Amino acid sequence: MDNHTTVTEFLLMGFQNLHGFHIPLFLLLIVLYSVTVTGNLLIIMLVSVTHQLKCPMYFFLSHLSLCDILISSNVGPNTLQVILTGRCPISALGCLIQLYFFGASAVIECCLLTVMSYDRFMAICNPLHYPSIMNVKLPNYLVIWCWTAGFGLSFITEVLVFELRFCGPNIIDHFFCDLAPLLELSCSDTSLVEIQVSINVIVIGISQLFFVVVTYICIFNSILRIATSTGRQKTFSTCSSHLAVVSIYYGTLITLYMAPSRGYSLGLNKAFSLLNTVMTPLFNPIIYSLRNKDIRIAIIKLFTGLFTIKLRR
Repeated sequence: MDNHTTVTEFLLMGFQNLHGFHIPLFLLLIVLYSVTVTGNLLIIMLVSVTHQLKCPMYFFLSHLSLCDILISSNVGPNTLQVILTGRCPISALGCLIQLYFFGASAVIECCLLTVMSYDRFMAICNPLHYPSIMNVKLPNYLVIWCWTAGFGLSFITEVLVFELRFCGPNIIDHFFCDLAPLLELSCSDTSLVEIQVSINVIVIGISQLFFVVVTYICIFNSILRIATSTGRQKTFSTCSSHLAVVSIYYGTLITLYMAPSRGYSLGLNKAFSLLNTVMTPLFNPIIYSLRNKDIRIAIIKLFTGLFTIKLRR
């Protein structure tokens, strides 16, 4: 932090009303984080080594899993320490770094879900042109755009927050360094940061959600025009997993940021934040592994191969 900043450390207070449930919650979150990281790493590995998964849809899915690992690894350690000890000191620089990666991962996930919607739209609504449009280069360009947009826009926010002065108090009533509670502690004008974040929400969040909704309206219209029910069901199955992930992700975001952050609803706000940072990255690999036939077959082949190798030894 610069010379004008007197606060060099923040104190994350997390959940203060657990009443003896902090150990069970701590153990539960350890299990959830382990399953989240393992499940997403499994998807990344399957997409990398399985020939049947060498297509744009699974290429985007592997990057979505990488983004979910980033979210969990960024927020998880502080959350566990807060729940176990009741508080977690974090340096001002560490708080800004956590805020940066949290903002970047949120933007990246929105962009990846939009790109995956576009991929399903092209595959279902324009199947004849799909191979030529979604060639080898375009998926790479789209993924680069997602990660660049995430880290770039978050960097702008980070620079603006870095210029703020924090004169005390230094207590953040949250389990990680989220932007809203951090801005409440600033003793300087935060309007520029709020304007920039509002622009990001409109450009990245609302506009991309609108794009996803429009693409799925077109997808549903194309599915309804299929003559047979078997064909409709088979076509819908190719995008049902993505639709479920989009619904969960944007549903938690909308609920989180529509709920007021002050007063009696602060605990509810933290609960929705926990859902967004813990459960959503966990749901993605579960949904795709349960609802996607190709992923299930790849998992079965992987474990069957490992079991066969073990028996030969």
